[in-house]
Amino acid sequence: MTRSISPVITAAELAAIIDNDDLRIVDASWWMDNRDARADFEKAHIPGAVFIDIDDVSDETSPLPHTLPQAAAFAATVGAAGIGRDDHIVVYDTQGLFSAARMWWLFRVFGAHRVQVLDGGLPKWQADGHPVETGKAHPRDGVSFDPSFNAEAVADINDVLAALGTDTQIIDARSAPRFNAQVPEPRAGVRGGHMPGALNLPFGNLLNADGTIKGGSALEAAFKEIGVEFDRPVITSCGSGVTAAILTLGLELLGKPSRLYDGSWTEWGSREDTPIEP
Repeated sequence: MTRSISPVITAAELAAIIDNDDLRIVDASWWMDNRDARADFEKAHIPGAVFIDIDDVSDETSPLPHTLPQAAAFAATVGAAGIGRDDHIVVYDTQGLFSAARMWWLFRVFGAHRVQVLDGGLPKWQADGHPVETGKAHPRDGVSFDPSFNAEAVADINDVLAALGTDTQIIDARSAPRFNAQVPEPRAGVRGGHMPGALNLPFGNLLNADGTIKGGSALEAAFKEIGVEFDRPVITSCGSGVTAAILTLGLELLGKPSRLYDGSWTEWGSREDTPIEP
C-alpha cells in the first residue's frame, strides 16, 4: 500500500530533500494577465525545476480554457518534462498559491500518488533564504508517464446539474462581486451570477498574508463560516477550473474529498440552458 503524504510541503521540508533522486519539481506558474511565466522561470527558479504551463496540459480542442486533456496528451507533455507517475512531484508557482493547485490536481487526476504543492510557492522559498537558479530547464530524457484516470476527482456539467437541490454542496472560489453578478465576468459572453444554492468562498480566504495556505482550525473555520458541512459531498468551482483547485487542496488538507467542476463558470455562464442566481 502506498503511504499517503500531505498535499502540501513547506520550503524547509523541500530544501531538506532537494537532492533526492526521485524528486521532480515543477514550476506551474500562470497569470490571468498573460504575463510570460516561462520568461520568469528562466530568470529564477528552484534548482532542478522544470516549467509546465497549465495551458500545455489542457485540451486544445475545447472552446473552454484549461479543460482536462486526454490522458495520453497529458502523459506525453509531463513525460517530456522528465516526470514519471511514481516520482515524488512538488509543484509551485510564482504567486504563492494560484495555478500550482491546478497542476497538483491534474497530476492526481492522472494517477500520480506522491504529489505536493510547495506552500507559499517561490516567494516563500526565496523569503526563507533558499537558493534559485537561472536559465532553461534540463529535464531527464527517456521518461514516460503511465496515466491512470481518476474519474472520482472530476465533475462535469451534468454532475453539477444533477447536484442542484440535493445534499451536494457547490463551493465557488470566485470573488463575491463576480459570484453575486455585481461586476461583469472577465470573459466575453459569460453571464454573471452563480449556480442556485452555491456557496461562495473566494480562494484568498484560505490563504495567509505570505501566500501559504491556512491550516488546522483556521482552515476549517474558513469553510464553516460560509456554511459548509463536512459530512456532505462537495463540488468545487471557480471561473475556469484553476482556483477551484485551491478549495480542493484545502479540503484535502482537512481530509475531505471533493470533485472539481472542470468547466466551472465559463462553461455554466456561457450556456442559456443552465439556471443562474441571483
